[in-house]
Parts: sequence; structure tokens; C-alpha cells
Amino acid sequence: MPLIARRDVLSFESLPLEEDMAVIGPITVELWVASDAPDTDFTAKLVDMHPPSAAYPTGFALNLTDGIFRCRYRHSWEEPEPIELEVPFRITIEPFATATLFKAGHRIRLDISSSNFPKFDVNPNTFDPEGQGRRRRIARNTVFCDGARASRIVIPVVPLASLSDLTRCAG
Repeated sequence: MPLIARRDVLSFESLPLEEDMAVIGPITVELWVASDAPDTDFTAKLVDMHPPSAAYPTGFALNLTDGIFRCRYRHSWEEPEPIELEVPFRITIEPFATATLFKAGHRIRLDISSSNFPKFDVNPNTFDPEGQGRRRRIARNTVFCDGARASRIVIPVVPLASLSDLTRCAG
């Protein structure tokens, strides 16, 4: 089943791009979230949605970069603390930097989930010591997208003209 069809994945997708767009540098995903679990993860994945073509009649999704944030560390990497249940808080996911050219007609997609297994380990959502817990629970997570708690992605768009100048310099 495609990711966008899963109930545990939020997908945000742009309209088809009217012109090429260069994205080069660090990606930042800022989320306002809440959970009914004492610990949980949020993952973010940046995807290039290719339009239909002769080779791919339904188009295809190309994963560009992804990242994860374990919420017990939202205040400190040294002193983890449980989530205050159902209370909104802000996190920042920093996927690996990327350098890509989204072609005209492509769409930019952002997938948000609570897991990206097997790339990242599973969070049992219990706040038990990492790697030592024997219990698991399902977390009911919320991502806010309202005016007071605006979640967003920050992508570094580079003017195409600056790229052609670099090509001439290197040539």
C-alpha cells in the first residue's frame, strides 16, 4: 500500500510546480504536536513526486531525505522527561541536508508519521529506559496545523541563476 494511503501517515503535497526549483541545504520541519503517551517519535520525510510518464504511468515518489525526533528529548538531550499527556508542544526535526532539483510539473510532498522502521528503531511509547523496556503501547498523536500552532517545513530554495553561474566557474 502506498504511504499516502496509510492512516498513520500525514501527507502534505504541493500543487504541481510551475517551474524548476532548486533546494540545496538543511531541511527543517517544525511541528506542534501532542500525544497520549509518555514518549513517542515523530518522523518527517521529504519526497519528490514525479508526474506520470511513459515509464511510470502513475508517476512515482522519490524519497529525498528524512529524520526523526524522540519526544523525551524535547527539552534536553541529557535529561529526558516524559510528555505531559495531551498538552501541545513544539519540536524540530532536522532531516539530512539535501541538494535536489524539483522539475516543473513535480510536486513536493512531506510525510509525517510516528515511525520509520526499520531505518529508525521502534519507540515503545512507554518512557521506559531506551533498549530495556519490555512493554509497548500504541500512541495517539496529534499534529497541529492551526493559526496558533502552525506546523511547517523550511526548505532552502536556491535561485536557478546562481547555479548556472557556479557551473560556468567550475567549467
